[in-house]
Amino acid sequence: MLYYLFEFLDERFDLPGAGLFGFISFRAGMAIILSLLIGLFFGKWMLKVLRRKQVGESIRDLGLQGQMEKEGTPTMGGLIILAAILIPTLLFAKLHNIYVLLLLATTLWCGLIGFVDDYIKVFKKNKRGLTAWSKLFGQITLGILVGSILYFHSDVVVRRPLVHAQQPPQEELLLSPVEKATAQYVDAKLPITTIPFVKNHEFNYGRLLSWINREWERYTWVVYILIVVIIITAVSNAANITDGMDGLATGVSAIAGATLGIFAYVSGNILLADYLNIMYIPNSGELLVFSAAFIGACVGFLWYNAYPAQVFMGDTGSLALGGIIATLAITVRKELLLPLLCGIFLIENLSVIIQVAYFKYTRWRYGAGRRVFRMAPLHHHYQVLGYPEPKIVTRFWIVGMLLAVLTLVTLKIR
Repeated sequence: MLYYLFEFLDERFDLPGAGLFGFISFRAGMAIILSLLIGLFFGKWMLKVLRRKQVGESIRDLGLQGQMEKEGTPTMGGLIILAAILIPTLLFAKLHNIYVLLLLATTLWCGLIGFVDDYIKVFKKNKRGLTAWSKLFGQITLGILVGSILYFHSDVVVRRPLVHAQQPPQEELLLSPVEKATAQYVDAKLPITTIPFVKNHEFNYGRLLSWINREWERYTWVVYILIVVIIITAVSNAANITDGMDGLATGVSAIAGATLGIFAYVSGNILLADYLNIMYIPNSGELLVFSAAFIGACVGFLWYNAYPAQVFMGDTGSLALGGIIATLAITVRKELLLPLLCGIFLIENLSVIIQVAYFKYTRWRYGAGRRVFRMAPLHHHYQVLGYPEPKIVTRFWIVGMLLAVLTLVTLKIR
């Protein structure tokens, strides 16, 4: 909103300093500062409200050291994260941008699913919350919405030199710098994404069908939307599973959000995209403002969520964090990098799947269930081994940073 106000003041009255709002970097800086302040001050007020309303976490005794000390800790703190993301984005981003609108919708939708789940647990005294199928229905609905908009909306395009707009990506690499600089560009509506560590690094989802029958390529939208649904559901649930220790999911999410913010900025800048030889996605640079608010919200929430946590985010926050990261990666066409970037989420999710599958198999095969890990998800495995909670969280953050650096390195390693 402030962007439009200061744009008007600059054009109408030539107000000194109003032109700063035209720069994405300035608005991103303001967004991260405001989101941090909201996290700190709104978080303090929200913490008092949650305590007064006795919105406390009900802890299931798993026999872990210090676990039952967390009983009664205020939950639903994800409301702090949502406010710290939405308010700065609404104030500093261009609200006519389809990518920004899509991320705002994702934030609200995932936050609503998590809020209803937390509400049932806390106020209805039903520890199970929303049924798994109800959550899944909400996530699938969001995936269909996101996939449909990204596939069909006229503003979602990639921009290519006109002389090679109809050519395969590898032939475009043959353009000289002079040809690229002087070429006319055309917006192409292509269902393509980035393949990491590959020289000719673009993949068209239409190939999943065209190799069977060329005419089937017209149904690429079905495959694309299905893939988007799977990604959003998987990452959202993985973030929810990771949220089992003070500050763990929040810190890992901040690292992933910062990395995706860099991808959004370089993908939306034609000079940087050309230099790095990546897809230029018009208007995607505006997502840097949203990413900045996301980072600030996570870091601000850590003020109260770091060990020992004064508040838990609940499903209100964890489902939203995962949904945002998934949608952000898909919009900048880096979804195939998610297993690397969100390696912590992936291994946490896999640890649960492996544990349950192996236990059921051994119970069927030998009559008694056996376990691969001492406890799942993986962070509890290390807790059972005797590692202090702060050490586990810090080391997971370090691994998350290493994975983020490797993800960024894929820009040049092909």
